[in-house]
Amino acid sequence: MRNSAMGDVAMLPHALRALRAAYPALRITVATPAMFRPFFRGLDVGFLDVRPRDEHRTLAGMWRLAAEARRLGVDAVADVHDVLRSQAFDLAMRLHGIRVARIRKERCAKRRAQGTGGDFAPLRHSVLRYCDVFRRLGFVFDDPSPAEKPRCDSPVGEKQGRWVGFAPFSAHAGKTYPEAQARRLVELLAARYDRIFIHGGGGTEQAFAEQMEARYPNVTALFGKVRFAGELEVMAHEDCLVSMDSLAMHMAALVATPVVSVWGATHPALGFLGWGCSARHALQAQLPCRPCSVFGAKPCRYGDYRCLTAVTPEAVAAEVAEVVGCEQQAEE
Repeated sequence: MRNSAMGDVAMLPHALRALRAAYPALRITVATPAMFRPFFRGLDVGFLDVRPRDEHRTLAGMWRLAAEARRLGVDAVADVHDVLRSQAFDLAMRLHGIRVARIRKERCAKRRAQGTGGDFAPLRHSVLRYCDVFRRLGFVFDDPSPAEKPRCDSPVGEKQGRWVGFAPFSAHAGKTYPEAQARRLVELLAARYDRIFIHGGGGTEQAFAEQMEARYPNVTALFGKVRFAGELEVMAHEDCLVSMDSLAMHMAALVATPVVSVWGATHPALGFLGWGCSARHALQAQLPCRPCSVFGAKPCRYGDYRCLTAVTPEAVAAEVAEVVGCEQQAEE
């Protein structure tokens, strides 16, 4: 069970892939919102749809969901979320004699890491924490390897030349690339590569992407042009994705696309770097106030998000050139 956030759900398939490899006959049911199903493509899993904003919004609703799970014949629960709703689900299952194991998030260790300037021992990666939950249920298997590149067609036409994705957005200001810098980075990327795809949602994100699309003929704003699964397919054809600490990074990790990640309020050593993504290409400023938040939700104490403005568009573009250059050399 994992109901949110989207990036955390997108990390779960890596753990399930390792579990499935060790136990190919195991029947696995993923309890998650229906919109997240594309993350699990190719894993041969069933689904129990969770509607946390509708009938499963209350604790009583989670008890009803548990009754659905029992009718499926579930005999063990891996709670990789550990929030009030999932705890209610767990209790309902335990009362019927069903085994439950929960994720250990080490919330205290993550809080202690804040404001250390990055001077702390790296914490266990979330994907490995997911694996640990399955292991506490008695399963024995190796840590997952990075994902492999899927074979799929591009929903935006045949690939020609070099494609780069850009996802400057996040749910929180502390993880969103400043707009002026984002505009400059699009300018730099559009001048160097054949196609640039801007990943994001609606509202102001869509407005920014469409403005860039109108300004540069080789820039495509993806929102509204492809479905969720189609966005993954576009990412699979990209030579590199520039992403914040956000969902896009974890989507790229699912399709084995190299990522240049930009970190502001958060820190990759807290355990949220995309699985298989290189820490070498994680760009961040060395500031004593970082990380100031585990998830990036806190406002900047200085009001200027200097952690983000310090990572210049030129530095990001140089990192992309290195990644794409390395990929080109490997192909040659």
